[in-house]
Amino acid sequence: MFGNNSSHNYDDIIELPRHVSKTRKAMSIHDRAAQFSAFAALTGYEDAVKETARLTSSRQDICSDMHEELDNKLSMIMSVPVSERSQVSLTYFVPDEKKSGGSYVNVTGIIKKIDNYDRTIIMSDGVVINIDCVTDITDNTLH
Repeated sequence: MFGNNSSHNYDDIIELPRHVSKTRKAMSIHDRAAQFSAFAALTGYEDAVKETARLTSSRQDICSDMHEELDNKLSMIMSVPVSERSQVSLTYFVPDEKKSGGSYVNVTGIIKKIDNYDRTIIMSDGVVINIDCVTDITDNTLH
């Protein structure tokens, strides 16, 4: 039976029908294939590599003249009643929650309120922006 001629090793069973269980449902092709998928020995490793590769920007400091210009723009916007305000575009820095740096975000909308105590700008759609993170304000009515 265990001779050198390997082509005849299974001759006695090769033509037999495949066993079908009477008590268990047949496994789907997808589930059968999953049995042979690669094993992830280092769970979370791929996510850690992606997180490390994700780029963040460093926050650029703005000069005192620019702070003054931004404060003046906000004052002018707030002098107009909310119902008459036009849309503005704000650029601001959002610190990253997981690593140093962050990203600059642009948002366009109508400023609803400026909270000087909390140093926040509240947009009409509910977005809250830290005043100290704002780097640019574009308002077409100010030109």
